[in-house]
Amino acid sequence: MKVFFLSLAALALVSFDSLQYKGSDEKEQVNRTLDAWHKAAGEAKFDVYFGMMTEDAIFIGTDPTENWDLKAFQAFAKPYFDRGKAWNFKAVERHVYFDKSGKLAWFDELLNTQMKICRGSGVLVKIGKDWKIKHYVLSMTIPNDNTNEVVKIIAPIEDGLLQKMQSK
Repeated sequence: MKVFFLSLAALALVSFDSLQYKGSDEKEQVNRTLDAWHKAAGEAKFDVYFGMMTEDAIFIGTDPTENWDLKAFQAFAKPYFDRGKAWNFKAVERHVYFDKSGKLAWFDELLNTQMKICRGSGVLVKIGKDWKIKHYVLSMTIPNDNTNEVVKIIAPIEDGLLQKMQSK
């Protein structure tokens, strides 16, 4: 009987270890996808960069007016890619999460950028064997102690935007 329980325990450990490895493998795939996506922008590889996004992808940039579907984002970005210099973001920290199906992942990341530390967050979906970016949000970070200074700078611009948005 001891042998049976020891065998059962060993099988459970092996099964648990396999699940962890599979999850860790998926996490690595998501990390590789995001790293390759950022690298493609840094190397101004338009087709590679946009090929890593779903056809119905949304990109939300740092400006309040930047909420683009894929075609609008491509139109905005094309001149930067054509010049051979888009943007160069490198993740310094990232957290990745999965739904129970293993086909949907979401993440948040801190990035080293030309704007200093930015935060990216988004959603990826697994299509076949590939992870594709479906939704991405880029935000600039503001230290809490400097919030009032930043608000003074953006208030004149954003007050006008808020009036337009609220009057719709």
